[in-house]
Amino acid sequence: MQLMNKKGQIFDGIASLATGIAVLAITMVVVFLIFSTTKANVDDPNATAALNTLGAAAATIPGWVPIVVVAVIGSLLLGLVALFRRG
Repeated sequence: MQLMNKKGQIFDGIASLATGIAVLAITMVVVFLIFSTTKANVDDPNATAALNTLGAAAATIPGWVPIVVVAVIGSLLLGLVALFRRG
């Protein structure tokens, strides 16, 4: 019976990962929409420079998301393999 509890924990981890990725994607979409609207309406050169810097920094975030997702999914799959190997 203890084996079934561990399987459930791993599947709960996968569900948590999917929820986290969905929340991250929705948040990024909203932030980029606000960012593009704000950038189009700014006339101050200092604010424009700050928005350009923010945009350059934010542009690196989508590049890291797939790497983190693959690492987490890989660790969950390794956990499943180790679990089934013992059982």
